[in-house]
Order: sequence, then structure tokens, then C-alpha cells
Amino acid sequence: MRKPPTPKRAGRVRLPRRGAAWSIIGSVALVTGATVAAASGFSAQLAQDFDTNSETIETGIDHSVEAFEDGEMNILVLGSDAREDEAAEEQRSDTMMLVHIPESRDEMFVMSIMRDLWVEIPEVGMSKVNAAQSHGGYPKTIETVEGLTGADIDHMVIVDFDGFSELTTALGGVEIDNDMAFSAGQVHPSYYPEGNIRLEGTDALRFVRERKAFTDGDYQRVKNQQKFLTGLASQVLGSETLTDPSKISGMVSSFSPYLTVDESLDAETLVGYGMSMSELRPSNITSFTIPNAGTGTTAGGASVVWPDEEALVDIRSAMDEGTMADYVQELEERAENEELEGATDESGEQVTAEPGEEVSQ
Repeated sequence: MRKPPTPKRAGRVRLPRRGAAWSIIGSVALVTGATVAAASGFSAQLAQDFDTNSETIETGIDHSVEAFEDGEMNILVLGSDAREDEAAEEQRSDTMMLVHIPESRDEMFVMSIMRDLWVEIPEVGMSKVNAAQSHGGYPKTIETVEGLTGADIDHMVIVDFDGFSELTTALGGVEIDNDMAFSAGQVHPSYYPEGNIRLEGTDALRFVRERKAFTDGDYQRVKNQQKFLTGLASQVLGSETLTDPSKISGMVSSFSPYLTVDESLDAETLVGYGMSMSELRPSNITSFTIPNAGTGTTAGGASVVWPDEEALVDIRSAMDEGTMADYVQELEERAENEELEGATDESGEQVTAEPGEEVSQ
């Protein structure tokens, strides 16, 4: 396997403690709560709250083959910027993450996909990856990500970012280590100083969505989202939360209304997955951004993120061969070596698309 290139503005993020899979979609409270709750009645109430409050959608996923039956599980997680009056086909996602869990179930890889990544949308042509939604709803988004990564997607989860505000309030705030001071919001803006900060309510929502405050835009936003999810996992899985049934219940009831899942992903299924991954350890959960070749402008004038085709070939091979751990190890080693050499180019080169290429803007 060739050495993959260094990801732009995306370092390694280790998510703490087992069960952190579901921290990425906020429903970690359900899985961990059902696992550690002493009373089965309380666990049943959590499940009922989740199934009652969350929404389900038709995704076109073939559920005749159950997750892990083919040796692995892949979950596509979308952060929605939907408006109430928009149909699914009119929406685009601010955030895309692919959660890959290999057959061993003792490892997990969370791959962020830049929303402006220039990709092939099946039966449409070249466009930004998050435009797939407007060309065929969730089924087209799934088909596009499968073609991009080589993954067979088993489940889909859509998170309304407004839910982060409710969840962080229920938790009493989420602590993170912010590496760059910035402000977000035009009306009564929020300010985030460098160092340890606590995010709650509107401040948390603005933190995970802001991109205009950064010279590298979405690169820093993806990094901030990964930081937030790490802090969220740590907060949810802390002893003060897991030993407080009322807090767990509050998190599930406050967040589940902002959660949309595919037609087969109910509370019972989630709990089963969580318990089957009991061997998962902190050092074996890795989050990274799929490598790319920097930013540029298409012939149509749209700002895009260019794909790194060689890296994508390696990701598809790793997905097909079950060697994602080897791929990520090489990715990390390459990034560390180039950081030491001071040779990492974080901005990418500005280039133009080939003549005749079009783009959906």
C-alpha cells in the first residue's frame, strides 16, 4: 500500500472510553444508559423515549443483510442544515461523517468528509459531495458516499444541529481545549478564547457550525467539530453522568427529537450494537478527515475541495480488505513525519477545473 498523503487541517482525535461510537450522534446516552442502568424498567423507558421522539426515514438501504453479517458495519452520519419548509431533496448537509466498525468490533474509525469535496455523483456528474442530496435525496447521498469510500453503508443518522444546544444544556456544558480564539454570530456574537472553554446552548451550536471566521474555512470547522464530539463523549461517559439516571433521561428526551434515523435503527438495535462492542477501548477509536488535495476553483467559478485520488484508492482498498487500521497508521505516521519536517501545506494550491467541467453550486 502506498503512503497516503497528509490530511489538511485534520489531526488525530482519540475518543474516550468504550461506547463512544454513539457520542458522534448524540444517542450515546441511550446506549450507555441502557447498559449501565440497574433497573430494567429505566432502560425500557429510555428506549421508549428514543423510539417515540426520534424520526425515521426511507433511505433505500438494503436491510436484507444485517450489519456485521458481512464482517463490518458502516454508518453515515449527517449534520443537517435543514429548514422547516424544505423537502429532503432541497437540503444539503453541513457535516458528513462515515463511522466504520470492522469485524473485530474492538476498533472504530470516524472519517470526516469535507462538504465541498469535488466528487462523482452517480448519474449526475461531478459536483460537491453535499449536493448529492438535491439530486436524489438520502438514497443518492448514500450511493455517492459508497462510491467515494468503497463502504457498504448499513445505517444512516441525521442530526439537526439545533439539538446540540438542548443536549449541552442537559449536560451542564461540554468542556473542550480550543486551539484558536475566534468569534461567531452577527447578533450578540459568541467569543471563544484559546484554551479550555465550556460550551453550552447557543455557544455550542455556533462553535460547531462556524467557518467564516477562519482563513481555511471548513478545514478548521471540521477540526472544531471533532473536538466538540470528543468533549461530548467525555462528558456523557463521565461518572457524574452515568450514575445519574435523571441526567441520562434528560439527555435522551432533549436530544432525540433532533435525531432522524433509517427505518431499521430503533432503540433495541442501538443497544444491541453498543453491548456487542464491549471490547472497544479508547486507544482503538480514531477520528480523521479523508485526505484531499487542497482547495481550488472550478471552471464554473465554485470553490471546491479537490479529492486526492490516490488516497481514495487506498481507502477503498482498505475498506474492501478490512485493513483500515493499517491505512490509518500509515496516515498518522506520514502526518507526524511531515509535521516534524515543517513541510505540511495546510492551505492547498489554487487550481482550476479542466475546461468544460460544470458544477452544481
